[in-house]
Amino acid sequence: MAKILPDISRTFSEYLLIPRLTEKKHIASNVSLQVPIARHKVGKPSRQMINIPFVSASMQAVSGVDMGIALARKGGVAFVYCSQSIKEQADMIKKIKHHKAGFVESDSNVQPNTTLKEAIAIIEETGHSTLAVTDDGSNKGKFLGILTDKDFWEYEDDVKKCVSEFMTPVDQVVFGTVGISLHQANLILHREKKECLPILDKSGNLDSLVFKKDFFDHKNNPSELLDEKKSLIAGAGVNTHDYKERVPALVEAGATIFVLDASDGYSEFQKETAQWMRKTYGDAIIIGGGNVVSGEGFRFLAESDAIDFVKVGIGGGSICITREQKGIGRGQASALLEIIEEREKFAKEKGEYVPICSDGGLANDTQIIIALAMGADMVMMGRYFAMTDESPTPKVSIKGRLYKPYWGEGSNRARNWQRYSHDAKSHSYKFEEGVDAYVPVVGPVTDVLDVTLDKIRSTMCNNGALTLKEFSEKAILTRISEQSFIEGGTSNVFTVDNDTLENV
Repeated sequence: MAKILPDISRTFSEYLLIPRLTEKKHIASNVSLQVPIARHKVGKPSRQMINIPFVSASMQAVSGVDMGIALARKGGVAFVYCSQSIKEQADMIKKIKHHKAGFVESDSNVQPNTTLKEAIAIIEETGHSTLAVTDDGSNKGKFLGILTDKDFWEYEDDVKKCVSEFMTPVDQVVFGTVGISLHQANLILHREKKECLPILDKSGNLDSLVFKKDFFDHKNNPSELLDEKKSLIAGAGVNTHDYKERVPALVEAGATIFVLDASDGYSEFQKETAQWMRKTYGDAIIIGGGNVVSGEGFRFLAESDAIDFVKVGIGGGSICITREQKGIGRGQASALLEIIEEREKFAKEKGEYVPICSDGGLANDTQIIIALAMGADMVMMGRYFAMTDESPTPKVSIKGRLYKPYWGEGSNRARNWQRYSHDAKSHSYKFEEGVDAYVPVVGPVTDVLDVTLDKIRSTMCNNGALTLKEFSEKAILTRISEQSFIEGGTSNVFTVDNDTLENV
């Protein structure tokens, strides 16, 4: 007969935090929100940290190029969705990597005999205003000069002429040499009042470019998540079907953090995929597995030794109907608490810490805070990010208010049968596990995140914690009754729009 768990399936809204002692050191400016995203030995640093505990879901309506850029600049990771062609996903990763960097490998290059018309076409296609001129038109060729959109006027100049007649030749270009530090390169840009500094090797070949705008971009985003080349870190979702073709293309494009995108990660398919990725790329990549909702599921993935972090949650997303359709899932708080407990047992037995990502079941900032207090290292969200300007979907007006389309990866609109079925004969999936809906537009990612992050820091100070690890260790949670929930809202008052008030 079936086994019945003794406790009921609980959600985050059923818990409150009990404040702890706030000492004088507990102020928001002293709080660190940095967390590990890669498995590591207990007591040793993780090989990859993220600067805020936020990642965005690998969904068509959530994580595209703009989200990848915006979230990395804040210190988190967006997982570019895999329900598209390999080339399209790889191109998205490349755009994220090339958006902002320290030493940029030039991907817009021309030869001296390239016509101005051809050069203008490259500028319009890429959006890049600076083109490196090399002898062979490659990004590693002999550097001959530089062409910017300020060097010509396409409405007056003869676009049939060659680039050589408009470019600034190498003998008039200020450049740096390989081995120079990024700080030194930025000092040269400042001193010489230049926008771009080509970096050349000893033979005069182009190595990379450094842009002035990237310096100011970093100053305005001090928590941005960067790799060793000062490029934004990019994440990607992958499935358990075409991973042997998809993962290499994404790695080549620059992705370093991956998540196995599945509604149920407690499977041999996922374990096999993760092990192949680890064997092929070693510790050069980060691999997230899931989703699971039990200690048993966590243990299965953690013991594979290939998984870096585990996602928790089935059926708790705002547009997910897996529980309704299949009767599979669990209240997110109950799932997270059991898995955190299993994670601690695993750490004691194996000496390894496996970060946990709470995915779904987060309706507001308070529930995000409760998830982190329970021990989640990070949270993954779809709706939260789908509502922002940077999500990939277009804005639409409904009754005078702006909305964005938002749909689940298990919906017909996503056309993503591979995520759910390993049976080649069942490609025409007969039912949905996600719905197609709309969410209100709330503005830029940075504005929304700043409010949430401020709330997290403030709550941590109320609980006498300066790190998220300390926060979860000190947290005291209490379950609340229905009446307690009601009491927590406004009562015995009514609210009105001030614009409707009249003086009497």
